[in-house]
Amino acid sequence: MSRHRILLITFSAVVLGSCCFQTPATAQEMPAEYQKAVDSLGRKGDFKDGVLKANIPRTDLKISIAGSATPTPFGFGGWVAMEKDSAGKEVLMGDLVLLQEEVNPVMSALLDHGIEVTALHNHFLWEEPRIFYMHVHGRGSAASLADALKPALDLIGRVTPAQQPSISSSGGTPIDTAKLSAIIGHPGEQSGAVYKITVGRDDLKLSEHGATINARMGLNTWAAFYGTQENAEIAGDVAMRESEVTPVLKALRSHGLQVVSIHHHMIELQPMVIFLHYWGTGPAEQLAAGFKAALEQLGSKKGR
Repeated sequence: MSRHRILLITFSAVVLGSCCFQTPATAQEMPAEYQKAVDSLGRKGDFKDGVLKANIPRTDLKISIAGSATPTPFGFGGWVAMEKDSAGKEVLMGDLVLLQEEVNPVMSALLDHGIEVTALHNHFLWEEPRIFYMHVHGRGSAASLADALKPALDLIGRVTPAQQPSISSSGGTPIDTAKLSAIIGHPGEQSGAVYKITVGRDDLKLSEHGATINARMGLNTWAAFYGTQENAEIAGDVAMRESEVTPVLKALRSHGLQVVSIHHHMIELQPMVIFLHYWGTGPAEQLAAGFKAALEQLGSKKGR
């Protein structure tokens, strides 16, 4: 046998051997504090690479994408994870898989117990039922984080869809736009049956390649109203610094407004700006008060 062939066989054996014997990180013995946290959550978990991970799969749902039945591991397995930081506290991160009717009740339960919501968005198109993904963050002891998570996790799979009221621009008192502007503290513009108030973030000095990023370029917070004074709906967008996200979420939820998504609109800009979309129904003045409460969390003296 030639020397070249011997070397080729030897090399192939080494490569094949390394491939065959490479295995994923094996589970480590679960620390007692983590085991207690997992048990209190009523979830299964494991401990690898210094990280506790508890699984929250949506095995209760039958999900299809574009009409094709899709198994849970394809992208419908929620989770939360904990790892110790340099100070010995736990850093919590996670991604919860939620039906649209679960989003806001779960969000309120998290916020009420000190867990932050850092993003809310879709991962798929044409899925049935409609699925949202909520990313969460927290810091503390394993026991305190588990206690804070449990009320929210206990809601998953148990929220009854609420019947949303139908909205019409007739059959009631026309929206009093002057009253809404007085409540919010900013004037608006009428566009057909919709009244919209837009508030810029002039306190944030952003630019890109020398171009000023201002309200006209999308750095703004707004609210659109439609319907009647007694039965209206509101939709809008809030531009926030990172430190303002949680206060704004709490303000909206405490006024019954529903958060629809939390994400970026811009990249490579400092300070970072997060955008939040919301929607709600009710008396127009009540909706305006909810928007005003969110506005009050913005600015140099807020969100810190």
